[in-house]
Amino acid sequence: MNKRYLGIGAGLAAAAMVLSACTPPGGDGGGDGGGEGGGEGSSVLNVGWNEAFRSMNTETTNGNAVANSIVTYLMNENFKYYDDNLELQDGNLGTVEKVSEDPLQVKYTFADDATWSDGTPVNAADIVLHWAAKSSNFNTESEEDVAEDRDDEGEVTEQDEGNVFFDSASPGAALIEEFPEISEDGKEVTFTYSKPFADWEIELGLGADGIGLPAHIVAEKALGEEDPEAAKQAVLDAFEGEDSEALSKIANTWNTGFNFTSMPEDEDLVVHNGPYKMTDFAEGQYLTLEADENYTGPIEVGVDQVTYRINGDPMASVQAVENGEMDIIQPQSTSDVLSAAEELEGVTVETEDGATYEHVDLIFDNGGPFDPESYGGDEETAKLVRQAFLKTIPREQILDTLITPLNPEAQMRNSYTMVAGSPMYDGIVEANGMAEEFPGADVEGAAELLEEAGVDSPTVRFLYDDTNSRREQQFTLIQEQAEEAGFDIVNEGDVNWGSRMGDGTYDASLFGWQSTTTGVTESDANFRTGQQNNYGGFSNDEVDALYDELQVETDPARQEEILAEVETILVDEAFGVTLFQHPELTIYSDRVQNVSSTTVSPTMFWNYWDWQVS
Repeated sequence: MNKRYLGIGAGLAAAAMVLSACTPPGGDGGGDGGGEGGGEGSSVLNVGWNEAFRSMNTETTNGNAVANSIVTYLMNENFKYYDDNLELQDGNLGTVEKVSEDPLQVKYTFADDATWSDGTPVNAADIVLHWAAKSSNFNTESEEDVAEDRDDEGEVTEQDEGNVFFDSASPGAALIEEFPEISEDGKEVTFTYSKPFADWEIELGLGADGIGLPAHIVAEKALGEEDPEAAKQAVLDAFEGEDSEALSKIANTWNTGFNFTSMPEDEDLVVHNGPYKMTDFAEGQYLTLEADENYTGPIEVGVDQVTYRINGDPMASVQAVENGEMDIIQPQSTSDVLSAAEELEGVTVETEDGATYEHVDLIFDNGGPFDPESYGGDEETAKLVRQAFLKTIPREQILDTLITPLNPEAQMRNSYTMVAGSPMYDGIVEANGMAEEFPGADVEGAAELLEEAGVDSPTVRFLYDDTNSRREQQFTLIQEQAEEAGFDIVNEGDVNWGSRMGDGTYDASLFGWQSTTTGVTESDANFRTGQQNNYGGFSNDEVDALYDELQVETDPARQEEILAEVETILVDEAFGVTLFQHPELTIYSDRVQNVSSTTVSPTMFWNYWDWQVS
């Protein structure tokens, strides 16, 4: 599943605070001791990020953001995670094993010491809640049913009693249609898939998502059951019995009950099972994590306190590293930021392709210029207008102007599903036709397509983050070319762009996706009809059928063929275009050891247990 991304964060942008506006605990540059929250002799690491945390639930539309997952990754264990070579590693939560091929059955066994921070064991109810909520199998309402119930922040407001809607969707989890087999002690859970699934090993319990929220806390808030064991059983009973009244309450709590933008008074909301606990959170300014003395697992962290400092200004973040106010950052990459960082003494600057790629998507179902309904259902006219607009995107100019100065080896990304250098990339790009169909800034060709369509000066509302300087520059370049071709471009720049995704109030969008896995089915949620990341309302029966086939295909050669077929359709239907892989700057003080980054979420946080500060 991809996560929405803003710069090196994702999703809904928080208002940036000037660094000097607030000095959080440990923010005086003192790594040893320093400040309230980090006791005498404790080690403190100040990490800079450009967006604020807002939810402990990373599986909802609102919570699906890197700004959340980098925090939950430090607070919770997992069954699997990726190292910096993108090799899948075993986590500490327990083991995952395939126990049957036909039918596909996967058993999760929890470690004996897997415990929530309030002393409650981590067990079956937790992973059952995680699976059931992600699967959408228990929903009695569709996304369309609840679309008007979303608030200004994109959250689903409380549903009517008896109506069930978990604000999430995972095609892989949906293949688990039967209630699982659970051992008597609740430590072993065996899921049966309705058909083979290529990415079974990473479907549940991966990385920052782990196994999600503590089921006993969800049941306490939703059902009023205060005894942890009884609360867990209530969750299991609700799903096994398909109790719509109880599930409605559980879904309402799961969707929004763990969202907060400052330190909550209710400590239940920060119950965790990993080595760090949240101890302080000042809205829009900083968030503090401290090593939890009650943690029962095997991880031994090298830093006692991690303070996550929030600032959207990359140059200010570099200045903060120079001043000793921040120790490690991954800011928005520009040539000015790189130059400024390289001039600092006692600072290491690492440059490489990051986990995120930039892209432009179009909206198919909002009554706008790319929707067939705007032309009386004429799909061909709408497609011609989409093709015309995508031909105006100055892909090469954007790359040469904004990215090549950071990475002279940078290249255009011409695949919707694969990163350059991956085994399937070249074959898919050769097949999909994106480079030929949308080479960039073909104004004459775009104008000819508009003339063929018989559409004069179509208005395109263009959504992007107008607080992000690189995105502002990209929008300006796109606007110039599109208007020259005959489009009327309306600037919908909005700091809260993430909360508007899929709401129909714009016609084209510019943002980034950050990968969370290397699984071949990861892109399913982006392009399948009705899936969580398919914000543009794209629907194609052939694409849906190809993803059905991909889910069960284990031969890499055929997997590549399937993805190539999917991408060829996306190009032909003018779904959108990809632009470039984000250049990633990891900038850190020499007082920090064992810093490493990986090209999937959670990037530089993947090995936080190895961090040391001198």
